[in-house]
Amino acid sequence: MTILQLLFAARRTSYSKFSVFQTHFNPYLKPLLITSQFSTSFLITKTPKIFKKKRKKKESPRTKLVQTEPNLVAHFEKILHRDAHFRFLTRTKEYLSKQPEQVLRLDDAGKLYQKLGFPRGRKVLKYIQQHPLIFQVYRYTDNKMWMGFTDFMDELLLEERKIMDEMEIDRVNIVRKLLMMSANKRIPLSKIYHNRLLFGIPEDFRDRLVKFPEYFRVLVEDNGKRILELVKWDTSLAVSALERQFMIDEDKVKRAFKFPVKHGKGLELDENDQRKLNLLNTLPLVSPYSDGSNLDLWTLEAEKYRVGIIHEFLSLTLEKRAYIHNIVEFKEELSLTKHTYQMLLKQPWTFYLAGTEMNWCVFLKDAYGEDGVLINKDPQLAFNEKLYRYADKQLEES
Repeated sequence: MTILQLLFAARRTSYSKFSVFQTHFNPYLKPLLITSQFSTSFLITKTPKIFKKKRKKKESPRTKLVQTEPNLVAHFEKILHRDAHFRFLTRTKEYLSKQPEQVLRLDDAGKLYQKLGFPRGRKVLKYIQQHPLIFQVYRYTDNKMWMGFTDFMDELLLEERKIMDEMEIDRVNIVRKLLMMSANKRIPLSKIYHNRLLFGIPEDFRDRLVKFPEYFRVLVEDNGKRILELVKWDTSLAVSALERQFMIDEDKVKRAFKFPVKHGKGLELDENDQRKLNLLNTLPLVSPYSDGSNLDLWTLEAEKYRVGIIHEFLSLTLEKRAYIHNIVEFKEELSLTKHTYQMLLKQPWTFYLAGTEMNWCVFLKDAYGEDGVLINKDPQLAFNEKLYRYADKQLEES
């Protein structure tokens, strides 16, 4: 039988039997397409899901906690949970207070989920009903459902207004100190307004500025932006909280920050010697009321300045803490960098960072007792805590 006859015979036989033969004798011959009368759908071609190894999802900065055990401090983390619990209360209170007659149509309220602080797609009525002593819903003469404050809440608002009037000079000094810390002694009015709750500044503070022409001047830029400018420097206010504390407890301030001096292991320094060596870098501290905009960004002096200015900024707040968005808003005025988060993590003796990597909150640790309660409470903060207690009560409990 000739080779040609063998090739024709191979075409008439099964592919599996002569596949090797075909490849050996004619490598250029294309494999034959063989169809089978039997189904192969029952064959398992993929690994079943139950046998696949489950890969752990990488935590995103949105969910990854800043602190882990054993560094996690429960009472600081609890404060953030309280913030989330009362988000609807605080935001709705602020928004409703600025409305005409302090009322809002329920249909409109359902669309303002961001401003009122409730999740998108949820019914706003559900959140209103969680605080029956604070908010109420009623049908007006136009046959529309409206929401507003209860009579009890109106009384609380009058009490809060009285506190704001009594604390007016204190709030004025806070704004003056913020301006004195800023690079050009100027801050846009919008930034102070957006962060007013952080410092206990009243909603109508822009109208109150005219009462203090000796302290403030309002400038209007070409684009219409209003800027608050410091009129006069006050040396008595240019004293930081750390400087005042240094006069009382010098050793405590020396331990507040740590700027290690790099040294070889051959020195074999004990803990006490290392502390003394590090003090060469730590002291003297840089005043937050000095001009930090002229410092070279990556020098030790610049880092000491930025750490000190964050400390002073937090000391001016009601709760001695601030979220990332509060600090970032003053980034230019306070000469901060994008590395603020990493900078604060290196100072765990003074600062505690809670929350997630994307939405963290920094606390002044020394301002709180071991039980997580502020040592010195502002009257406005005492009012806020009172409001929270009433907000969680139901009608039958009151």
